[in-house]
Amino acid sequence: MSNLFGTSGVRGIYLEKVSPDLVFNLGRALATHLDNSGKVAVGRDPRTSSVVLEGYFSAGLISCGCNVKKLGLVPTPAVSFAAREFGTDAGAMITASHNPPEYNGIKFFNSDGMAYTPAMEAEIERIYSRGIFEPTPWDGVGNVETAGILEEYINKISDMIKLDRKFKVAVDCGNGATSAVTPYLLRRLGCEVVAINSQPDGTFPGHPPEPVAENLRDLCEVVRSVKADLGLAHDGDGDRVLAVDEMGRVVPGDELLASMGAYAVKNFGGVVVTTVDASKVVDEQVTSADGKVVRTRVGDVSVAQKMKTVGAKFGGEPSGALIWGGVHLCPDGPLIGAKILEMVAEMNKPLSKIKDEIPHYPVVRSKIACPNKEKPKVMEVVKERFPSRFEGVSEVLSMDGLRLEFEDGSWVLIRPSGTEPYIRITAEADNQEKAELLVDNVKKILPR
Repeated sequence: MSNLFGTSGVRGIYLEKVSPDLVFNLGRALATHLDNSGKVAVGRDPRTSSVVLEGYFSAGLISCGCNVKKLGLVPTPAVSFAAREFGTDAGAMITASHNPPEYNGIKFFNSDGMAYTPAMEAEIERIYSRGIFEPTPWDGVGNVETAGILEEYINKISDMIKLDRKFKVAVDCGNGATSAVTPYLLRRLGCEVVAINSQPDGTFPGHPPEPVAENLRDLCEVVRSVKADLGLAHDGDGDRVLAVDEMGRVVPGDELLASMGAYAVKNFGGVVVTTVDASKVVDEQVTSADGKVVRTRVGDVSVAQKMKTVGAKFGGEPSGALIWGGVHLCPDGPLIGAKILEMVAEMNKPLSKIKDEIPHYPVVRSKIACPNKEKPKVMEVVKERFPSRFEGVSEVLSMDGLRLEFEDGSWVLIRPSGTEPYIRITAEADNQEKAELLVDNVKKILPR
C-alpha cells in the first residue's frame, strides 16, 4: 500500500494531511500522468474545505494543460457517471466520505467510471513525490467549464427502475451530497418522500456522516411516525446506502448485501463479489439463488476490480457500498436505494419480511489504535502467530489481513484500516457471546 493513498483514495484531516498545496500538486501530477492534455470531471461534497480543495486541485490541472469539467456539489457516483457521460479522461471527487467534518480527501476515476486501481494510484504518487510535473506555458493553460450532470444522472437511474406500485419513503441524506439527488429521484419514480437532513451542510449538524444504526435513530422514528414503507440513509458523499424497514428497524449492512445479492442473481445469474469482512449470510442467500460468491480485499475499488475480472453484475461491502454493474463500477447510494424499492415491489412483500427471512448472525466489529507506520509490523506478527493460537481453525484467508474460519462456522478477521490509524477486528458467530469472545481473544494477544 502506498503512503499517500489508502483503500479509498487520499484522505486525512484538512491542513494536517490534506492541504491545498497537496491537492494542487496532485492536480499537477494527474495532468502530467494524462500527458498534459485531456479533460477531467471534478466534483465535491459539502464539507467546508471542499470548495477550497476543488479550486486548488483544478488550478493544478489547468496549470499543466488539462481542461476541467466543474460538476460542483454532487455525489461521488455522479462523478463516475460524468466521466463516462462526458467522455473525460479522468474524474476526481473531493470528499472524505463518512469521516468526520474536519477530514477531507480526493478519489480518482478513470474514463470508464471505475475508481483508480492501486497501481494507477501508485503512478500518481510516484509523479507527485518526485515533483516531476510539466507546467505548460501561458498559451497551453487549460480552462474550467461548469458542467451540470445531476439531471442526466437522475434520468439514467429513473429510466432503469420499474416500480409497479407507489411507495412512501423517508430519506435521511445526512446533510451530504445526495441532498440534491435522492429526494428528487424518488419523486420522479412516483414516491411520496419525507426527507430529513436534506440541506447540504459540511458541519453535518444532523448526525455524523456515516449511515450506521446509532446515527439513524431519527430516521427510524420518522419511518414509524409517518407510516413510511421504508427509509433510506446515505453517507456524506452518497456512495453508500442503508435501509430501515417499515417497523423502524435498521437492516444490517450484511443482510442488505445478502438480499440485494440474491435479487441480482435472480435477475442476472452468475457471481456476486464481496469482501473478506462480509457475513456468511451473503454466501447462504446468494447460493440459495443459484449464484456464487467471490471474495476480495476490503474497499470498493477491490470489489469493482474483481467484478470486472469475473464478469459479475453486482458486488458490494457490508458498509452499504453496493455496485450495480449495469450502470458503472462505482458504489451508488441513490441507484441502490431505488433498486431496493424495485426489489420490495417485485417480491411483493414488506422490507420487514424480507429482512426477517434472512438468518441473523451476530457480527461484532471493534478496532485498536495503531499508527500507520506500525501496521505492517503488527500484521506480520498476526499472520505468523495467530493461526496456531486458536483451536478449530478450518481455513485461513490472507488476501487482506488475516481471516480465520472455524469448524463451527464462526470466523474472525484482523486487518489494518486503509483510511484510519487502526487495526480493525471483525468476528461473526451463531451467538453474540461467542462473537464477542473471539474479538476479546484477539485483543488479548494482539501486539501493542
